[in-house]
Amino acid sequence: MKLSQQLIFFGIVFSIYGLINFYIFRRALFAVPANYKPLFTISFVIVILSFIAGRFLERFSVNVFGDVLIWIGSFWIAFMFYFFLALLVIDLLRLINLVVPFFPAFITHNIEKTKRITALIVLILVTVTVVGGYINTKVIITKTYKMRVFKNAGELKTLNVAMASDIHLGTIIGKSFLNKLVTEINKLNPDIILLAGDIIDEDLAAVIKNNVGEELIRLKSKYGVYAITGNHEYIGGVEDAYKYLVAHGVNVLRDEKIKIDKAFYVVGREDRSIRQFAGKQRKELKDLLSSVDKSFPVILMDHQPFELNEALENNIDLQLSGHTHYGQLWPINFIIEKIYDLSWGYGINGNTHYYVSCGVGGWGPPVRTGSRPEIINFKIKFVGPRK
Repeated sequence: MKLSQQLIFFGIVFSIYGLINFYIFRRALFAVPANYKPLFTISFVIVILSFIAGRFLERFSVNVFGDVLIWIGSFWIAFMFYFFLALLVIDLLRLINLVVPFFPAFITHNIEKTKRITALIVLILVTVTVVGGYINTKVIITKTYKMRVFKNAGELKTLNVAMASDIHLGTIIGKSFLNKLVTEINKLNPDIILLAGDIIDEDLAAVIKNNVGEELIRLKSKYGVYAITGNHEYIGGVEDAYKYLVAHGVNVLRDEKIKIDKAFYVVGREDRSIRQFAGKQRKELKDLLSSVDKSFPVILMDHQPFELNEALENNIDLQLSGHTHYGQLWPINFIIEKIYDLSWGYGINGNTHYYVSCGVGGWGPPVRTGSRPEIINFKIKFVGPRK
């Protein structure tokens, strides 16, 4: 990404972040007793700057102080989001009340008391939501889909696929979580393991320091582990992420295809972010498939689920994607549903099957309120061409 583009992008992001926090601060300050306002102000500034400071520090050194700042800042993103939503609802009700008064007397009689009670209720509700969302990130579920593919796969009659996406290994999601994920995947006794991008978050240094890749080596399957790049591999430095994954037993397909056991193809596309971060173009799907014998089953991995019709047009049997997180924090999922034709879950068009995963990890806050962390287990049966 060019320097000018970076400045514009981060300028917009920090401006929005700053305005939202200023809005929360000003509204919250009304409910804080006068003698606590200075302490509240200092604490608030430290919290809102912690994520930025922690990410900045980890570029120079991975240490406990930086990790603590990142954890505080990451949780604050979730708190900030739900405080913002709560305040918007409250202010909308206040605005309506100005036009059509409907607040009962016990609310309007003592405004200062009402403010403090309202602040306490909001604090409790938001805290319960965030804590519940954090607990939810720890509970990985496995979804199983049985499907038929109308092609012959040589001598192979069935295929047991384990798929996961958006692990986001880094400071927040580390070795203990990956240990649990690997254990759950291995329980499926898969024939092949497919990781559909964003395996590494942008902080590879934390992954290296904590030897997180040691857990990746534990992944076991008949045909191995295959992955693709996601936008976060590009954000953090795609070449370093690629080398690390390959060194720990993951075959990363970068606009590449491979025929496995003379039975089926796995095709992996570079992430769309290659243009933004590397100034390059990824291959067109039709060019990538030019030497593929499509009479055999073809599984495609493409991190961002845009232009799904391309898979259908190119006779792909199964496309696997991730990226959306299904919003991660409710109700962002409603926006995500408007952006993508398939924002989460299973779909089929003609003979092409699709699955867009909401991910097993997450970016930013270690909180998930709109979905569950998931592993997908596909039980594929090859039944030959339709007669």
